[in-house]
Amino acid sequence: ATVLFVLSAAYPARRRLCIGPLRTAHAWLQLHIYGSALAVVLVLLHIDLRLPVGAFGWALFVAMMAMTLTGVIGVLLQKTIPVALANDLQLEAIYERIPELVSQLADEAEQVSHGASDTLARVYAADVKPILGTVKPQWMYVLDPRASRDRWLEPLTRVAAYVDGGDRERVALLRAIVCEKLDLDGHASLQRVLRGWVAYHVPPAILLMGLVAVHIFAVVYF
Repeated sequence: ATVLFVLSAAYPARRRLCIGPLRTAHAWLQLHIYGSALAVVLVLLHIDLRLPVGAFGWALFVAMMAMTLTGVIGVLLQKTIPVALANDLQLEAIYERIPELVSQLADEAEQVSHGASDTLARVYAADVKPILGTVKPQWMYVLDPRASRDRWLEPLTRVAAYVDGGDRERVALLRAIVCEKLDLDGHASLQRVLRGWVAYHVPPAILLMGLVAVHIFAVVYF
């Protein structure tokens, strides 16, 4: 179990190790997932499928279960979020560039709204411009990447019936800009969850490795 935990913990260093037969990131990921799962089974067999005894035993058990639970959640996120990004959102975006792209959309919307009628200008100032101000990650995008899209577009849909000529074209362009902004918000929300999960998985894993080292040292030398 300890050997498997150590090999699984080496996953972040896979690019430097690159040892046979684990010469690809996919191979290291498979070892990380299935090796950790097998290690947990071996630990449960090691304690005869019983609850631990004593504070140190419970600390080992809780750290292992926390690492396992967050690992399972991570596998589910890795399986579902990339699919949602590919299937439910219309554009691709690098996480670090999202604020820059949102700023570009805001500038583009300002140019489109220039020269609009008073009616469209009021809708733009009250309902469209605030949407384009900053990146707005929200939990609802995790459940539905296209959540509330109609609600955000409703002011433009409503005003389209009261404008004509060039304003109709402006409304269509503003709708496209808002849709792109909402897609970027969806990307920011989903990618933030995917990145933030690591902060919950790594600490219990590090704690577990430290406790295992202390446990082995105590058994061998005491």
